[in-house]
Amino acid sequence: MKKSKLLCTLFFSMMKIGCFTFGGGIAMLALLENEFVSKRNWIGREEFLDMVAISESTPGPIAINSATYIGYKTAGFWGSLLATLGVCIPSFVILYIISLFFYEFLSFEYVQYAFMGIRVAVVFLILSAGVKLFQSVRKDFVSMAIMVLTGISMLLTALFAISFSAVFYILISAAIGWFCHLVINLKRKGGEVEK
Repeated sequence: MKKSKLLCTLFFSMMKIGCFTFGGGIAMLALLENEFVSKRNWIGREEFLDMVAISESTPGPIAINSATYIGYKTAGFWGSLLATLGVCIPSFVILYIISLFFYEFLSFEYVQYAFMGIRVAVVFLILSAGVKLFQSVRKDFVSMAIMVLTGISMLLTALFAISFSAVFYILISAAIGWFCHLVINLKRKGGEVEK
């Protein structure tokens, strides 16, 4: 594929996703996975999962981080720039137009109904992204234990109204995963030495 055609395809694909994704980056993940893993095969499923983990744990919105990564992976610097612009332009234009007529806009009864419908769609998109990520994730004991413990602790902090940042969940899970990886590698090396 010619570079200019690839850049145009990347830009308009990201713009399409930016136009039709409500609910932020998490809701966008299902569309990104469908477009770039399943349909275009530009990145693999494993790499997509790694991209989600990195995009979620680095500063900035997950949608922009993901778009930048996919753009850079497929077309270098210009790909990352155009993919990021493509995903941002629809939100910017929509928010700018809404800000001009914000109070008048919210007073329309049909707009309120539309927002109620959008909320339902957002829940579905986030749930769909979660299910697809869960299906793709390696299901070993350590990964499943981290997931269950994180889920339980998030539920408990919500029930008891304890303020605990999601950043700490990411850092603690990363530390546990890293520690388990070190222990497993040390055991393997110990077993090879004994042989």
